[in-house]
Amino acid sequence: MEPQQNKELADLLGACARGDRVAFARLYEATSPKLFGVAVRMLRREDLAAEVLQECYVSIWKNAGSYSVGLSAPMTWMTSIVRNRCLDSLRRPRIEVPLARNDESGEDSLAAVPSEELGPLASLQRSNDAKALAACLAQLDGKMRQAIMLAFFEGLSHSELASHMQQPLGTVKTWIRRGLERLKSCLGED
Repeated sequence: MEPQQNKELADLLGACARGDRVAFARLYEATSPKLFGVAVRMLRREDLAAEVLQECYVSIWKNAGSYSVGLSAPMTWMTSIVRNRCLDSLRRPRIEVPLARNDESGEDSLAAVPSEELGPLASLQRSNDAKALAACLAQLDGKMRQAIMLAFFEGLSHSELASHMQQPLGTVKTWIRRGLERLKSCLGED
């Protein structure tokens, strides 16, 4: 970026730090196309990129006062916020199965996940085995549970899982194999 553009963006960030909403709108207009492109390249989905970018601009608004011209160019600072949020998003499982306490039985069960269409998770929740499966899934290590959830509920292949989780293919295969063995054992006990 040219020095003049850097100065303009730095000035806009300074105005944002003082609560200037007009400056924030100008900053958004000037930078959102490039930052959205960064998010799309990293997340490979426009809907997720738009969601993460919204979070990033909230963060930029709240933290504009911490920006220092001497440490980095304004676009570099904002790009690092987007990049870090994208990495956080990639590390989070896309399917999160929150466990809710069932007051009647005192056991954990899968919480309802709102959806317009009946997917695998909704079908599972309606089955009689939902409570048992939720309890067994809760006993698995986080990475193992995430790999199984992504494979079976999102339909990711082993190689897609390895790429998504940034782990070696053999490690992901081992997590799934061992996780399924533990689930089978756990469900067999019930």
